Amino acid sequence: MSEATEGRTRLGLAGIAALALPPLFWAGNFIVARAARGEVPPMALSCVRWGIALLCMLPFAWPYLKRDAAWYRENWKLVALIGIPGVTGFNTLVYVGLQYTTATNGMLLNSTIPVLILVLGALFWGRKMRAVQALGLLVSTFGVAVIILHGEWQRLVTLQFSRGDLIIFVAMICWALYTLGLTRVPTSVNRLGLLAVHSAMTLVLLAPFLALEIASGRVPSFSGAGIAAMLYVGVVPSVLATLLYMRAVSIAGPARAGQFIHLLPVYGAVLSTLFLGEELHLYHAVGFGAILAGIVIAGRGGR
Repeated sequence: MSEATEGRTRLGLAGIAALALPPLFWAGNFIVARAARGEVPPMALSCVRWGIALLCMLPFAWPYLKRDAAWYRENWKLVALIGIPGVTGFNTLVYVGLQYTTATNGMLLNSTIPVLILVLGALFWGRKMRAVQALGLLVSTFGVAVIILHGEWQRLVTLQFSRGDLIIFVAMICWALYTLGLTRVPTSVNRLGLLAVHSAMTLVLLAPFLALEIASGRVPSFSGAGIAAMLYVGVVPSVLATLLYMRAVSIAGPARAGQFIHLLPVYGAVLSTLFLGEELHLYHAVGFGAILAGIVIAGRGGR
């Protein structure tokens, strides 16, 4: 589907829900992960998340896994290239980054995804980038720099970057690759089955890192707060949000679906203030404003 066709696609109520709800669920993921960082370390949280998700999905996904087994065998490289950055890498890097930065910063950096989709699509997917889209990219890049540098430009001279912000920015690159990669999967392949495959793959890949984390003495707490955090990340952002996002990509295209992700910091600003007591600073507003302006400018080029 071309960018112009994506822009003309009419969405019903179900389509709008598929676009608008995932950012809300993912905002909750940031809030919970940040709040529970002392209860559940990042590798354990990621493993528990996908373990619970797999248990929830498997009874429903099993018939489709059997039906699509031949496609998975023939296209295992594509399945891995999509799942490793999008499911394994993205979530794990976010949880690691939130050990060192605020949920507010993490969610604001999510707004870079539409621009990253534009850049990576032009570099590796053959999607054309117009001059006005390049301008939007520059404006959004400025916004990213404001957030990562916390509005203090002397950090750039002394190379003092926030470790957590940089880790989360790498996670955003992973999600942009995942979004674009989903366009290579035929619509005949059931998305629930695909997510189940990626969940199982993630558990295998993260097992050694979980063992190292436990060996270092970082063991999850099974307190009420810890269990609640694990249940939330295992069901809401993992299963519900991801399936809705897959649906959004299929009906609206990757660029349009990606643009709705900038709702995440809007949801997140409210949630982080209410539940984490985090403060919003001027550089947050400037950074988000620049990222949003870049998205709008790039969107005009897409139309």
